[in-house]
Amino acid sequence: MAQPTSTALRYEAGDTWLSNCAPHPELVREAWAKDILAPIASGAHWLVATARLIDTMPALTRITEGKRGPVLADGQGDSAWWLVPLDAAEELADVRAVSVKPSGWTLDCPPAGRMLFGHLWLNHPDGSGVLTDPAVLAAALGPGGYRFRAGVQE
Repeated sequence: MAQPTSTALRYEAGDTWLSNCAPHPELVREAWAKDILAPIASGAHWLVATARLIDTMPALTRITEGKRGPVLADGQGDSAWWLVPLDAAEELADVRAVSVKPSGWTLDCPPAGRMLFGHLWLNHPDGSGVLTDPAVLAAALGPGGYRFRAGVQE
């Protein structure tokens, strides 16, 4: 029997982490088994920062891999959702390109490795629980968008 690839293992870890962010992880897994987006409410583990997809794409390139948390996009609309820490709202309050949804706001999520109904992960959940630091996101989405350089301590 073939061993799963490291990508498949990361997707599996991401799915486990994401489903465990819901009060009923089994319902999330059932939805995905039926190829349905799973609604997961924010507030227990993370908040959702919403930005336009057109603004998100350059910001993704400005933030290095280890600094980015999961980012979900609606490929049919112009929306992207960044998973950020629970205390991110105040830090992102003055950033015009992003709005933080309140605790309890529902994000319709596909599994880590698949697109469903136009929703796909631009930066997949990987099971680590890493979220995008709001200061880093603010810098990347703000005027000029600060670019973090590889190998430079911040």
